[in-house]
Amino acid sequence: MDKLEQVTCCGLYCGLCTTRNRTPKQAGGLRETMRKDGWEFWSGEQTNFKEFWAFLNRLAEMESDCNCRSGKCGPPFCAIRKCVLGKGLDACPFCDEYPCSRVFGIAQGYVTMLADGKRMREKGLDVWIEEQEERRKTGFAYADIRNYPYSVPDK
Repeated sequence: MDKLEQVTCCGLYCGLCTTRNRTPKQAGGLRETMRKDGWEFWSGEQTNFKEFWAFLNRLAEMESDCNCRSGKCGPPFCAIRKCVLGKGLDACPFCDEYPCSRVFGIAQGYVTMLADGKRMREKGLDVWIEEQEERRKTGFAYADIRNYPYSVPDK
């Protein structure tokens, strides 16, 4: 896997997102439990259950399909993504204008973002990714400390 597939354009680490980490694991565990308990056989008899089973499968497999740079994760209108990709940067923190006004709106929700961005610049992407992977192993997820409201820029 390309190391940038684990880093969002704005400088978050995908392994700390519940969409790539916690949710697929829990959905996969529930799916396996339900299979062992025989629930899989009910999927053809009830339309609602068939829809639920399809949704559960999507959740369990979401980790492999989610990527900020491809536009398959995060808001499709994200101006930070457009800016970073347009400038040919690995991530926002490597921009001379970092942190800019686009970043401040989302940083209100992701309270470690600015400090993590500064550390990414200082240590380099490879070391920063290793550090974030160690955080992931502790069970930490951004959702545990995210603040609302926050905004993702569209311009």
